[in-house]
Amino acid sequence: MTEPPSPRNVDQGRQKIPLFSGVLPVLKYIALCFGAVVMIFPFFDMFLGALRTPAERLALPMVYWPHDPQWHNFMRVFTEIPMMSWFANSVIVTVTITAIQMVTSTMAGYALAKYRFFGSKTMLSAVLGAQMFPFFLLIIPMFFLLRFVPLAGGNDLFGQGGSGLLNSYSAMIIPFSVTWYGIFLMRQCFMTVPDEIIDAARIDGAGEFRIFATVVLPLVKPGLATLGIFVFIYHWNEAIWTMTVTRSAPELQTIPVGIYLMRGSFINQSTLSLQQAAVFVSVLPIMFVFLLLQRYYVRGLTAGSVKG
Repeated sequence: MTEPPSPRNVDQGRQKIPLFSGVLPVLKYIALCFGAVVMIFPFFDMFLGALRTPAERLALPMVYWPHDPQWHNFMRVFTEIPMMSWFANSVIVTVTITAIQMVTSTMAGYALAKYRFFGSKTMLSAVLGAQMFPFFLLIIPMFFLLRFVPLAGGNDLFGQGGSGLLNSYSAMIIPFSVTWYGIFLMRQCFMTVPDEIIDAARIDGAGEFRIFATVVLPLVKPGLATLGIFVFIYHWNEAIWTMTVTRSAPELQTIPVGIYLMRGSFINQSTLSLQQAAVFVSVLPIMFVFLLLQRYYVRGLTAGSVKG
């Protein structure tokens, strides 16, 4: 006859449940919701600011929620200021730079990750070292390089007499055709691709470009999406270089430059709502691109952190 289990054995067989196992998930979601509110609040405040009347802006105590929302301010953005022209310039410049950088970064990153050639380690060191220098140090040298391009913009053979490539889309795009960070990011992504896959494709008779385009590139889609998000957001908001090279060509101004210059023309309370409406409209493409590619974002950031 078997003996009944002792209370001690029963206690040892029970699964120990952590004391805070049910509390931690709740705290995690509370923290995430709080962070989401903190991140969204500035955009929500900007949206409400675009709907306030001048009287509500000057009222004391402050009127936070508009009693008479001025929805027509979002229409004024496209009728009273050249928003469509700014928007078109921003799309042309940003999309072109993003496409070029994705091509140059992937090709250079693939070469540094999967090929061994003379000077590859030195080139990789140069890519890493170049990231230490801020873009502001290069503004003046690049300005003069574009200004004295021979046979461009009215210049003669010696680069004199005209404006060179200034006041053109080329001046806004060419300096950003290569990004050191993009090369390093894509190199890290390509390092996660096993060499055996590439060797198998070579055995099957695939050429090097076909291997790159149809075999390796689809495996690093998260990295491509992450690079595209970074490049698009940065150059959609870039203003200093664009303002520098388009001083004599206001028709080439992008949205950030136009809104910045608009602040000097509209300095009274009656037009602050129009400014905030313009800023809110300018943010919408960035939000759309991020939401479209956000599922690849985290995977792209962690690509290359774990090997094997």
